[in-house]
Amino acid sequence: MLKELHTVLPAADLQRARTFYHDKLGMDPQDEVDGVLVYRPDSGAQFELYETANAGTAQNTQMGWMTDDLDSEMATMREHGIVFEEYDVPGMKTVNGVATGDAMRSAWFRDSEGNFICISEMKR
Repeated sequence: MLKELHTVLPAADLQRARTFYHDKLGMDPQDEVDGVLVYRPDSGAQFELYETANAGTAQNTQMGWMTDDLDSEMATMREHGIVFEEYDVPGMKTVNGVATGDAMRSAWFRDSEGNFICISEMKR
């Protein structure tokens, strides 16, 4: 039976990625197993970073977090140097980094390795 779900992200430079997640998001790995950094955020989820030459090649969302206050999260992240993506494509246009849909608001940024990370808030 399948049990725990976790995200695995590529990194061209594992030390650079470790520094990014520490400096920009305030996260440190809880484990390092066979060269893989293992993060366990407070939410109980898990994600891993591993070194590979394929890092930064995906052009899609690779990991997402939910939040109760998107604006506050974005403000804190911006204070730490996070730059949010701006999109203007059919069906989606961001305003100040935020795309608003019927059920949620979302924003995307890239980590130091080019991975697309999304943060979203369900609309109230």
